[in-house]
Amino acid sequence: MSYAKPNFRHPRLPKNALGYTVSDYDGAISTLCAGCGHDSISAAIRNACFLSSIQPHRIAKLSGIGCSSKTPTYFLGKSHGFNSVHGRMPSVATGASVANRDLTYIGISGDGDTASIGMGQFVHLIRRNVNMTYIVANNGCYGLTKGQDSATADLGSLSKYGAANQFEGIDLASLALLQGASFVGRSFSGDKEQLEPMIRAAIAHKGFAFIDVVSPCVTFANHVGSTKSYSATRTQLDAMPLDFVPMREEIRTQFDAGTSQAVTLHDGSVIHLHKARDDYRTDDRMAALASLQESKENAKFLTGLLYLDPNSQDLNQTLNLASRPLNDLGKVELCPGSRVLNSINEGLR
Repeated sequence: MSYAKPNFRHPRLPKNALGYTVSDYDGAISTLCAGCGHDSISAAIRNACFLSSIQPHRIAKLSGIGCSSKTPTYFLGKSHGFNSVHGRMPSVATGASVANRDLTYIGISGDGDTASIGMGQFVHLIRRNVNMTYIVANNGCYGLTKGQDSATADLGSLSKYGAANQFEGIDLASLALLQGASFVGRSFSGDKEQLEPMIRAAIAHKGFAFIDVVSPCVTFANHVGSTKSYSATRTQLDAMPLDFVPMREEIRTQFDAGTSQAVTLHDGSVIHLHKARDDYRTDDRMAALASLQESKENAKFLTGLLYLDPNSQDLNQTLNLASRPLNDLGKVELCPGSRVLNSINEGLR
């Protein structure tokens, strides 16, 4: 069976300030499990770039390995893309940003790609304040290798196979705050009204912008006892072959700032989301950490813009690098001659 998107587009599709329609920001048809929250993240990124009127060819999307790292195929098909080695996307993003600061960089990662094998590189990406948007699709399990607990799985959360996680989960938003990230946010894949503007704000931010998105796995977190559940019913899926994924409608929600929302999942289990108050101070790093800890103790996911440094200085500014992209430099700039070289050598004696 083959799948292809139709070429027809309605002639009166709305256009952004550059004359593009939202279809100009589309990618290939998703091959992820039906109902996966990652597809909602892809749609939010597409819509955010369209509404922000960014030229598709001025965007570079980067990823590592995992279900989440497959998603760049499904949005911004006319943009640059680089699918890197597992956990090594930060190195590629750093090099690309230094070589050409004129592009908009969007990194897509998962809780395994970031919080396990890629943790070391992720931390250095933060401390260097690389100018990019870094989105983690966080489901607390390894979807590509049959649902083992990831480093972000919550203590006591039950795996698909009934085992309780014995370790505290890594809170990536708290880690980003502690390491000095200049923009930190958290959202839920089903909350389009919150996620899209947050991505737009992250793209506009000068420096490293981190968004942790709770994006439940429909295949391996589909049972009562999983704290990041978004699954098929117990009676259907538990009796079926492991690789079969029943069709499910995507779960969406919308609620006011400063309130909590109980979201009932396909299996009947409930997760509680809490959206930060309108008067929440986004420039207070310690208050943000305290709010995250408080929400964790109350078994809630605190969502919204958690912290923003309005005076952020990115890596290119810190190192005082050339403003022109390296691929734009000509022979004269790249090879200034022996006189300049001798002058440099004399200055190092």
